[in-house]
Amino acid sequence: MKVAAVLLAAGQGTRMKSNLPKVLHSLAGKPMLWHTLQALNQAATEKPVVIVGHEASQVIEFVGDAADCVLQEPQLGTGHAAMQAGPVLEGKSDYVIVTYADMPLLRGQAFQQLVETQKKNGGPISMLTVVAEDPRGFGRIVRNDDGTVAAIVEEYVATPEQKSIKELNVGAYCFSADWLWDALGRIQKNPHKGEYYLTDTIELAAREGLAVQALIHDDLLETIGINTRVHLAEAEAVLRRRINQELMLAGVTMIDPDSTYVEAGVAIGMDTLVMPNTYIQGSTTIGEGCEIGPNAHIRNSRIGNRCKVFMSVMESAQLEDDVDVGPFARLRKGAHLMDHVHMGNFGEVKDSTLGPGVKMGHFSYIGNATIGANTNIGAGTITCNFDGKKKHATEIGEDVFIGSDSMLVAPLKIGDRSRTGAGAVVTKNVPEDTLVVGMPARAIRKLEKHDPD
Repeated sequence: MKVAAVLLAAGQGTRMKSNLPKVLHSLAGKPMLWHTLQALNQAATEKPVVIVGHEASQVIEFVGDAADCVLQEPQLGTGHAAMQAGPVLEGKSDYVIVTYADMPLLRGQAFQQLVETQKKNGGPISMLTVVAEDPRGFGRIVRNDDGTVAAIVEEYVATPEQKSIKELNVGAYCFSADWLWDALGRIQKNPHKGEYYLTDTIELAAREGLAVQALIHDDLLETIGINTRVHLAEAEAVLRRRINQELMLAGVTMIDPDSTYVEAGVAIGMDTLVMPNTYIQGSTTIGEGCEIGPNAHIRNSRIGNRCKVFMSVMESAQLEDDVDVGPFARLRKGAHLMDHVHMGNFGEVKDSTLGPGVKMGHFSYIGNATIGANTNIGAGTITCNFDGKKKHATEIGEDVFIGSDSMLVAPLKIGDRSRTGAGAVVTKNVPEDTLVVGMPARAIRKLEKHDPD
């Protein structure tokens, strides 16, 4: 059986008070549209179709190859929007899921259950409903004596008796495909608003004596729809709790989940400890047995096993295994710290690789540099990599000792086992096993290998 999916994402979302299309507003680091597409892909067998309208180019650019986009122009309601998918999908599936892009908390399991309900339904429609005390403006479900759905009554036309109904329309449907494409063409324009509503398909089926089944969803929080930034914040809180719970059940320890912010798509290994006020964002992966935080901010970075990141910032950086960083360290784009590197407080690394066992003292800046294994970078060391026009590279060999407050003026190469004196300003290449001191630095003697002086 082939299952297609149509995602309605054409609305302007005026209540968001934003120049950004509503469906591109972020939840847990991803546009709400992304979350709905992820859920639909768990239930659909075919590539989804996204109906776009307001600021269509922005939505199409985000969707890319993840779905086929179809423009709704003019925008004449949800029924008219679903109709636009007909030329793309008609005759290509047995069932069609139709839902809204501003329902990003619905899980794939809910759509799977909805499809299974429709497969057992002799009629053309199955829909998702929820029982709630607060209707939040949702349509009320009126049922027949046999339990099938007789009608969906929108709040603005509901009688006081109908408004007391607690079962609400979530806005997720599964249709028998052939019936849907025919029925959409028979929907009448709403006399009050001049639009064509998808919910009118329920009335069409009821008039024809065809069964409409309702699957009551057991998780009210999943059905939160987003129309305002208040709703956005509510959904963010739900999603954050969901992500943290899944990580903790997978073996991650969180001291205070309510103050721990992990975005969708982040991967964290078991026995890692995440402390309060930590933000882990983007395409970040963290290995096993790490200690992260408190007050760490990590984005688009890779962290190996048994690492410690204490009160520090990482962006597009990489730590291999057994690395410790911080407090107050900053790892910028291209920073790569290999096994057993130690990086002290108030240090900064950008576009540089620190080899295994490197120790980098506090108050140092390393940019556009490659540093060999077991080298010591003294406190206050600066790679002077920018001449006002171009950035230049610094190469430091293995087992080098860079004295405190050294200025390394790039382009520059320092050979293995060499040393700089405290406060040295190094402007010329330094051969292996050489001690340089002064400003500008000059060689004062050749070092014996493994010379402790």
